[in-house]
Amino acid sequence: MRHVVLCGDSIFDNAAYVEGGPDLAQQLRDILDPGDKVTVRAVDGSISSQVVGQFAQLPNDATHLVVSTGGNDILHHAAMLEQNVNTVSAAMAMLAAAKAEFAPHHMAAVNASYDIGLPVAFCTIYDANMGPAISTALGIFNDAITRHLHQFGLDLIDLRLVCTESADYANPIEPSVAGGAKIAAAVARYVRAVTKRSEATRVFL
Repeated sequence: MRHVVLCGDSIFDNAAYVEGGPDLAQQLRDILDPGDKVTVRAVDGSISSQVVGQFAQLPNDATHLVVSTGGNDILHHAAMLEQNVNTVSAAMAMLAAAKAEFAPHHMAAVNASYDIGLPVAFCTIYDANMGPAISTALGIFNDAITRHLHQFGLDLIDLRLVCTESADYANPIEPSVAGGAKIAAAVARYVRAVTKRSEATRVFL
């Protein structure tokens, strides 16, 4: 029997955005085998520095940990994209500063999850419905995410290749019922394929 724990932000805690439809956790329960369990520790609005606290609430019989975090971190820097700069270099320096603020918090979450000892997968930040500027900035944050996972050998669910249509989003940033179904399917593929940790990062879509 599997017991999947979902930590992070509103990617997994999306009940408020599905207008009475099934949230992602319920969609995952529907896909997994009878007897499998899904526990949500994710909290809508959480940023990376808050995820480690969610790990303290893991059930004793948890078999898999899946984490989605980072999207809200970059939203805190959204105003930066409206600033006027004189050069591309200056713009890149601003993005690099935002990444430098985000990276230690994400690394701390990865490090803490590694110490738990379960099979662990982190998600990339998907592109969302916020236009090319945000998508470009997200690429810089996703670079930090993937580097951290490769460093620890933890697994990756690449949501950039899972949620690829506008219908996957309930609003510019939250997963819809359709998007939740795709993400739930990707998580299910992960937990069915993985029974123990590996020394190298495995990628799931």
